[in-house]
Amino acid sequence: MKMQHKTLLAVTLIALLAGCDDGALIDPQKQTGPNPELPQAQNFVMPPMQVPEGVPWKAGEMPKVAKGLKIEKIAENLQHPRQVYVLPNGDVLVAESNGPPNATARPKELITGLIQKSSGKGGAGGNSITLLRNVNGKWEKHRFIENLFSPFGIQLVGNTLYVANADSLVKFPYTEGETEIRTAPEEVADLPGGPINHHWTKSLLASPDGSKLYVGIGSNSNITENGIGAEYRRAAILEVDAASGASRIYASGLRNPTGMQWEPQSGKLWAIVNERDEIGSDLVPDYLTSVQEKGFYGWPYSYFGQHIDPRAEPQRPDLVEKAIKPDYALSSHVAPLGLLFYQGDNMAQYRGGAFVSEHGSWNRKPLNGYQVVWVKFEQGQPVGQPQPIVTGFLTDDQKHVRGLPVGLAEDKQGGVLIADDAGNSIWRISAANE
Repeated sequence: MKMQHKTLLAVTLIALLAGCDDGALIDPQKQTGPNPELPQAQNFVMPPMQVPEGVPWKAGEMPKVAKGLKIEKIAENLQHPRQVYVLPNGDVLVAESNGPPNATARPKELITGLIQKSSGKGGAGGNSITLLRNVNGKWEKHRFIENLFSPFGIQLVGNTLYVANADSLVKFPYTEGETEIRTAPEEVADLPGGPINHHWTKSLLASPDGSKLYVGIGSNSNITENGIGAEYRRAAILEVDAASGASRIYASGLRNPTGMQWEPQSGKLWAIVNERDEIGSDLVPDYLTSVQEKGFYGWPYSYFGQHIDPRAEPQRPDLVEKAIKPDYALSSHVAPLGLLFYQGDNMAQYRGGAFVSEHGSWNRKPLNGYQVVWVKFEQGQPVGQPQPIVTGFLTDDQKHVRGLPVGLAEDKQGGVLIADDAGNSIWRISAANE
C-alpha cells in the first residue's frame, strides 16, 4: 500500500512538471449549453491531473439528493456495476465489468491505470450480469449470466436478450421470470476490439421496432496516437441488423458515445459523448447531442464544430467542413456514462428531461463531474443549465471519492436506478413522499 502511494505521488509530480498554470480558468457553468466558452488549446506531455483517493462508503453514508427526493441502496457488494436495465416484469439486470486486459504497456497507459486504480475506477469486474428482484420490499440477488467479456450495453427485444461485450454483440433466449440463463451466447456481430481496445465500453440501444441495434463504439486512442488504422469503425455509432448481424456506420466522429436513448417527443436518437484530453483543463467539453444519420461530429480532426485539433494526423479539412456542432455541452472532462430520458410520474417535475451521470474527471484541476444531473427539454431540445440531482460521491474538499455514477434506468414505479461503479452498489432515487 505504501509503495502504491509513493508511485501515485511520483505520477502527480510528473504531471505537475509537465505544465504550469494548467488549472481550469473557466466556470463550468459557462461551458454548458449550446454555446460553451472555449479557450485556446494548450499542449501537454501529460495532462493536468488531480487524483482523488478512492474510499468506501461508511456505514449509513449515501449520496445527497435534490430537494423533494430520497435515496436508498438496493444492492451492494457487486463487482463494478456499470449498467442497469429494467425488464418488463420489474426485475433489474446489472452488468458488472471493467476493462479487458490491455496488451499494451506504454507509459501513458501504465500511469493512467495507476491513477484509475487509486480513485476506485480500476480493479477486476465481474464479467457477468446479476439479476435483482424486489420481493416484498427486499431485493434478492441472482447470478443471471456468467463468463461474459467486459459486458456493458443490455437490451431486450421480445424474448431475445442482447448484450454488448467489449468485442462482440451476443444474444440469449429470455423467458420472463427466470433467474439464470445457462444457454451459451450466440454471436450477432463482432465489434471493434483488439489488443488495445482503448475505449472498451459498448453502449447499446434497440430501435423502437426491434429490427436494428445501435452500438456506441469509442475511439482507440485519445487523438489517433495509435495510428489512424487503429480507428477502423471506431469513434462511431454502428447500426446492426438484428436478423442478419450486418452492420454499417450510422454516424461518425463521436470520440466515445457511452450512452444512447430515443428522445420521447421528437423520436430522435440522442447520445452522450466523452471528448478528447490533453489540451487543457477547460477543453474539450463533453456533450449531449442528437445524432444525425451519416452525420460527422469532428473527432479527431476538430471539436465542437470546426475548432481544429492540429494533433490529428493526417489533417482532413474536408471533414472539418462537414463537422456537426453538438447540441449541448456538459462542461469539460465530466465523463458522462449514463443517459436516461425520464418518463415516469413518481418524480413528475423531471418528466421529459434527461438525467446524465457524470463519472468524473482526473485530468482536470479542480475536479469536475462526480454527480447525476438533469437537463430540461422543451420541444425536443435541451434548455437551461444542468441541475445537480445526486451529489456527494466526491467529498467537498475533492480529496476522496466514495462512488462513481454510471448506468441509469427507470424502474416500474418511476424511481431512477444508478449504478455506482466504485461503490459497487445500486442506488434508487424517488419522490420523498413515495
